[in-house]
Formats: sequence, structure tokens, C-alpha cells
Amino acid sequence: MKPSPLPIFSEAKATVQRLPGMPFLRLGFRPFYVGGALLAALIVPLWVAMFLGGWPLSPAVPGLLWHAHEMLFGFAVAIIVGFLMTAGKAWTGLATPRGASLAALALLWLGARVASVTGPYAVYAVLDLALLPIVAVILVTLLLRARNYRNLPIALILALLAGANLAFHLAVLGWLDVSAMTPLYAGLALIIMIECVMAGRVIPFFTMTVTPNLKLVAPVWLERVTLGVTALGLALWVLAPPSVAGLIVLGLASGLHTKRLLAWRPGVTLKRPILWILHAAYAWIPVGLALLALAQLGWVPVSAGVHALAVGATGGLIIGMITRTARGHTGRLLAVSGPEVLAYALVMTAALLRVFLPILTPALYTAALIATATLWSAAFLIYLWIYTPWLMSTRLDGKDG
Repeated sequence: MKPSPLPIFSEAKATVQRLPGMPFLRLGFRPFYVGGALLAALIVPLWVAMFLGGWPLSPAVPGLLWHAHEMLFGFAVAIIVGFLMTAGKAWTGLATPRGASLAALALLWLGARVASVTGPYAVYAVLDLALLPIVAVILVTLLLRARNYRNLPIALILALLAGANLAFHLAVLGWLDVSAMTPLYAGLALIIMIECVMAGRVIPFFTMTVTPNLKLVAPVWLERVTLGVTALGLALWVLAPPSVAGLIVLGLASGLHTKRLLAWRPGVTLKRPILWILHAAYAWIPVGLALLALAQLGWVPVSAGVHALAVGATGGLIIGMITRTARGHTGRLLAVSGPEVLAYALVMTAALLRVFLPILTPALYTAALIATATLWSAAFLIYLWIYTPWLMSTRLDGKDG
């Protein structure tokens, strides 16, 4: 089955220029989207095979830690880096890494992924720790040169994410007296904060641009309160023991995000899959926060909230954004084909199965893992099948990028 053809703007009139360098290395989203999607397609089924004893892989860290770390600092970080190295050019008007420098960043990321299953651990840790600080410095330099101070908090979160990764490796080595899961939870919390900030900018904007006469203007105080309460709730989850305070703050954050989402009018997007996937994925943030709130008193497993945020919110927002931004930056229409819609549905269904099936029917936990891994992997294989040729080719309109 091939993806259904879609009309391409100015395809017939496009004049392809002779541009320097490989198309694959002209802008950050190209190598990092391909690498991130490939890792996503492989790592979940590999982890399930390891968990069930059907794969003799011996990663550099225990299997559960490897799975969690590579989903966050391998998969999610790849997409974040690709996005920021692309958006940074749009935000500042300044060049971001391309050619040899972009290849070096991509190879650094890839080297860490290979070292995670081949070792030795020291090589893995050094390679893995290097990427985020480099990207943070690049982004801060661009933003300061362009006096684009509005986006500096994103660079700060990147620095904190690098700190969480350092804490993880120190904990694994026994040099930091904390559970290695704690910095991984911190990493997830920071990624969710990035998603909350960026979603607040792009989802209402995208919704308004395709809906005539629709105006979505959130009060500044409400946005700040929502982000502040969310940060506090996630900090209590990561750093403090379970408590009624954690239950209250996380529950409040869930309510605020629900209010935020409803204000974006998700119902008007139902006929636009490239947009409804962003609304549907964002809906997992209040769900995940609510589940973490309930977990404070032991009413549901912590893993339910973790996977709501990791599979539903993060996976859903990623599959939505890497289709939309890749289409836009390769000169294609912002409208998706049937297989892409199927990929959206597969990720959302994987989240439903992984989060709720073990709660409702614990005896089906293994079946939930296998089904989730299959659906998740299929979604990102669909992405690779459609988008890899596009990401390795010059833009259809002949422009650079």
C-alpha cells in the first residue's frame, strides 16, 4: 500500500536550485526525525522481548532503566533537538547547524544509542551526556544574538534536562545516593513542561488558522498559573514522598489543563487529522496528571500516569508534530494521507491499552505490553516509510532547508 497522493503547492512550477550539501543535512529536523522515529520503532518491541525473555540483549544498564532512559533521552530528545535546531532558525533568522556540524550532532546521538547496548558504560555515559549541553549552548547563543529572550526558558529546560541525565548516570554508577528512576521521572517532567509551553503556542494558533473567525486568546494569568501549578505538581511527584499535598496540586494541574484544552475548541478540528492529533495527544496531559494524583495515595500504579504522559502525550504530540513540521519544511501541503492518520490512531490506541488495560484487567498486563509495542512500532514504521524519502531529498519548492 502506498500513501495516497496529495496536491502539492507549486509543485508544477517549482524551480529546483542547485543547493550545497546533502539535503539530509540541511536542517536539524531531517536526521533527528529519522533517527528518533527509527529508535521509537525498534526500542519498545526490543524492550518487551527482553522483558519476556525472548531477546538476549544486555544493555549497559538494567533493562527497565535502559528502556525508560532511551525513550526519554534517546527518542524524545532526538525529536526535541531536531525541532529546536529547525525552529531556532525561524525564531532568530540565524543559521543553525547544517552539513558537517549537523552530522556531528547526529552521529553523537547515534553513538550514544549504539553504546547503550554495546558498552562499555563509560563510553555510553560520555556520549550520552554530551549532546544536550552542546545543543543548549547553540540555542542560547542564537537567542542572545537575535535578542530573542522569549525563548530562553526553553534553553533553560534543556540545561535542566541535561542535569537530570547527569544525575541518572551518577545514580547508576552509585556516585549519587538516589534511585536511578528519580532522575528519569525528572526528565519526563521536564519534557512535559516543554510540551506544555510549546503546545500553548502552537495548538491554538494552528486551530485559529484553519477556522474562520475563531479567536482563541487565553488570559496571561491563566497560562502562568497553569504552567506554575503543573511545575509544582511534577516537582512534588519527583522530589517528595507521596502526600495529600501532591494529590491536591496534581489534581488542580489536571483541572487547569482540561480547562485550557477545552478553551482551544478541539471539536472544530475533527475533520483535520493533522490538527486533531495534537488536541488528542494534549488531552493525555490532564489524564496523566490525574493518574499521578491518584497514585499519591496508592489508588492506581504510578506507571499508569507515567505512560499516559510518555505514550499518550509525548508520543502523540511527537507523531503529530513530526508529520506537520516535516511536511511544512519539505514544501508539502499540511494535510495528511490515510496511512498517516492510521499512525495517529495507532499511537492513541497504544496509549489507551498501555495505561488502562493493566488497571482494569491486571491479568492482561503481558498482552497489553505486546499489543502496545506492536501498535507503537507500526506507527513509527509508517512514518519512516512515508517520510524518509522526503527528508533525504531537496524541498519540493526548491528552497533551502
